Amino acid sequence: MTAGSGPRRRAVVAGGLGSAGAIGLAAAVRSGVAPTSSAATSPAPTTVPFHGARQAGIVTAPQQYASWVAADVKDGPIDRPTAIRLLRIWSEDIARLTSGQGSLTDQAPELARDPHRLTVTVALGPGFFAGRDLAGLRPPWLKALPPFSIDKLERKWSGGDVIVQICSDSPVALAHAHRQLMTGVRTILTPRWVQQGYREPAAVPGWKAGRNLFGQVDGTVQPRIDGADDPLLWVGSGPWRDGSALVLRRIAMNLDTWDALDRPSREVAVGRRLDTGAPLTGAHEMDPPNLAATDEHGLPVIDEASHMRRAMPRAAHERFLRRPYTYEMPPERGSVSDQGLLFAAYCADPVRQFVPVQRRLAEVDLMNIWTTPIGSAVAAILPGAREGEYLGQRVVES
Repeated sequence: MTAGSGPRRRAVVAGGLGSAGAIGLAAAVRSGVAPTSSAATSPAPTTVPFHGARQAGIVTAPQQYASWVAADVKDGPIDRPTAIRLLRIWSEDIARLTSGQGSLTDQAPELARDPHRLTVTVALGPGFFAGRDLAGLRPPWLKALPPFSIDKLERKWSGGDVIVQICSDSPVALAHAHRQLMTGVRTILTPRWVQQGYREPAAVPGWKAGRNLFGQVDGTVQPRIDGADDPLLWVGSGPWRDGSALVLRRIAMNLDTWDALDRPSREVAVGRRLDTGAPLTGAHEMDPPNLAATDEHGLPVIDEASHMRRAMPRAAHERFLRRPYTYEMPPERGSVSDQGLLFAAYCADPVRQFVPVQRRLAEVDLMNIWTTPIGSAVAAILPGAREGEYLGQRVVES
C-alpha cells in the first residue's frame, strides 16, 4: 500500500462518492479477490509492472485499445497538498489495477482480474502549475503548441490540466480502470474530454507499424527504445528526470473524398507504397528513401510535397515516438463515416523536437487535403514511482 492510504485515503474517496455526477466513460481493470476454483485453472493474467523509474505506456508495446482522459482542477489552481493527495491516490489505485486487483473501493473487483496489459500513464498539463505553489515546477517546454494554419481546433478535444492515458488489450479492462481512477478523485478534478481509439490486434505484442484508415502503414520510422535514443524520449536531469512529454493531436480524416482518389495518387500523397509501406524508391518498408531519384520526366519520384518527405527529420533531434490510434464517431448527416487518427507522440522536449516537423507539415503536405487537426494537447508525463513512492514525488516535493 502506498503512502497516504488508510483512513485519509478512504475519506477522500468517500467524499467523491457523495458528490453528484461522475467523470464520463466506464473503465475496466482487475481485482484482488481470491480466484475461484474455475479461475485457478485459467491462463495467467497478463500484466505490465507499474513501479519503476519511468511510467509504463510509452515504450510499452502498443495495446489494442486506448483512452486519453482529460480533466481540470476544480475551484481554481491546485495547491501542493492537494496535488500530493491526488497523486498518492492514483499511484495506489494504478498499482493495484495494473497488477490485477481492484481499487480499494472497487465494488466490482471481478472486472479487474485480468488487466490484459493494462497501463495507466499520468501527465500534467500547463494549467496544473497555475497556482503559486507549483508554478516553479513547470518544465519550460510545457505549453500549448503554437497555432498552425491547418488547425481547426475545438475546445472539446483540446487542453486539460491533467491527462491520463489508459491502454489495454481489453476494452472492458480499460473501461473499468477509467471509472475507478476518475471516481476516486472527483472532489479534486472535473471532466474535460475523453478520446478513445483502437488499432489492429497483434498476435504477439510488439512495435510493428499498423495501418491507419487511409490504408497507410503508420509508424515505420521510430526512435530506438533499447536505450540508444533515450535523450529523444526522456528528460535527462533534474526533478523531471525519466519523465517525458505527450503531444496528442486529434486529426479528422476525410475518407469520403479519399475514397474517390485513385491508388497511384494516394501513393504520391503519402510518398510510400500502400501495399508494403516501402518508399516509392524502394521495395521494402525499411528501405531508406532516395529523395534525389527522378522519373522519366525529370520529376522527383517522391513528390516534394508528399507527407513522408515533409515529415522526415532534418536534424537528428527532430524525432519522437508515435503510438497512433484510430477513432470513430457517429457520422454527420450525408457522410459515410466520421473517423480519424489520435496521433500520440512522446519526446523529451516537444518545442525542440515536435514543433519544427509540424511546422513543415502545416506549410506544405499533400495529406492536408484530406486531414484536419481538430484537437491538440500537450502534457508533461511524470517520472515513474519506485516501490514505496508515488508518481511525481520527486517533482512536487522538490
